[in-house]
Amino acid sequence: MSETVDVVLIGGGIMSATLGTLLKELQPDWKIVAFERDGEVAQESSNAWNNAGTGHSALCELNYMPDASDPSKAIAINEQFQQSRQLWSALVEKGILDEPSTFISTTPHMTFVRGEKDVAYLKARYETLRAQPLFEGIEFSDDSRVIHQWAPLLMEKRPKADEPFAATRVPAGTDVDFGSLTRQLFDHLRDGGAEVLLNHEVKNLKKQKDGTWEVSYRNRVGRTPGKISARFVFVGAGGWAIKLLQKAGIREIRGYGVFPIGGQFLKTSNPALVKKHQAKVYSQAAVGAPPMSVPHLDTRMVDGEGSLMFGPFATFSPKFLKKGSWLDIVSQVRPHNLGSMLKVGATNLDLVKYLVSELLKSRAKKIDSLREFVPTAKGEDWELIQAGQRAQVMKGGKLQFGTEVVSAADGSIAGLLGASPGASTGATIMLDVLKACFPDRMPAWEPQLKQLIPTYGETLNIDPEKARSVTDRTAEALRIAA
Repeated sequence: MSETVDVVLIGGGIMSATLGTLLKELQPDWKIVAFERDGEVAQESSNAWNNAGTGHSALCELNYMPDASDPSKAIAINEQFQQSRQLWSALVEKGILDEPSTFISTTPHMTFVRGEKDVAYLKARYETLRAQPLFEGIEFSDDSRVIHQWAPLLMEKRPKADEPFAATRVPAGTDVDFGSLTRQLFDHLRDGGAEVLLNHEVKNLKKQKDGTWEVSYRNRVGRTPGKISARFVFVGAGGWAIKLLQKAGIREIRGYGVFPIGGQFLKTSNPALVKKHQAKVYSQAAVGAPPMSVPHLDTRMVDGEGSLMFGPFATFSPKFLKKGSWLDIVSQVRPHNLGSMLKVGATNLDLVKYLVSELLKSRAKKIDSLREFVPTAKGEDWELIQAGQRAQVMKGGKLQFGTEVVSAADGSIAGLLGASPGASTGATIMLDVLKACFPDRMPAWEPQLKQLIPTYGETLNIDPEKARSVTDRTAEALRIAA
């Protein structure tokens, strides 16, 4: 007879780490077991070099605000990031997280566009956002001298006869090392009695008559099989979440499919270049490109070392994880999702064309793309690195962007599908999991949740004074710019 635990977390990424931490704070008596198929946690999308580390708060990402007059989605993303900041600051104050500089640093967020149409759009976006409390401090300029002060590499030797350009800047943006953050949270879970099983791959999920889940797994070292029962299961396994939720047989996963998109970045650690560029600079995406492929030039701080990353350049692999299976994209197909997936392919020809063009890009062409941002870029200063795999959600014949929680009606199991903004809004997403799966416990948990996330259940952007107070307080706790 297998052991029965309260919670099983599948996947050693930032989402499982965040949910496990919340549950450990809310129910310290619960037994938690986490499974990670790799030899370390944070090896897939949470790894610092598998993502851009942007504290996604819609300060610079244009895809969150396609209509310059409608800031609703941008505000919603920013609100969610503020909840993550509040949680992290509370965990720092409780001694659960280390010195904030080990996982977060101030990095201005900028948007840089070229051409009359995009300049007009960016100016209109700026005028809309400057009136929003959570976007206080946003700046706009179409003056090359000002933009040069903000980000010298963008303007050095840029042809004067080139098309019009403009930029916005928010000095209080951040860079986040989600790998370090994930490792620290799992260390805390271990210290609190949770069991974190590395090199253990979950193979099957089966609902038992008593309402618990039988979790079948295999130790990848020695290939020893095992089973454990859990009252609640969270599947935070990146692209593999759909495979496990399908094996669980829950009705709510019907109709879903995922489309994997990989990526590469150009990276440099040349100190002279890093010194000249202290910002995350986003631009407009190419026609047909998914939101995660918006070109950007990012300052990164990982393990105390500064670097720059440019990209991403889309790649294709049928794997749902970097270390996944070549059969992933095929093995997800079911009668209930096949039609939807075929429709996505037929109605997203721009995406197909974009992916083909990206796959045909040589290294020299990728350096040319970099030179559109950095006119003085030299190929020998930059290396290509492989980013993480992203699994875009397909449902109802549409390719959906963002992150989606899928939970069983009885709340006994939940999983996460999708990609960006994901990690940055992890606190809000995990609160959604708690609400969906533990509705009867939420009233008792609310006082503790308010201690961890003071604005839980509230909206900051409607109250300028409170928005400023909260952002100032978390900035002070995290040692970042307000």
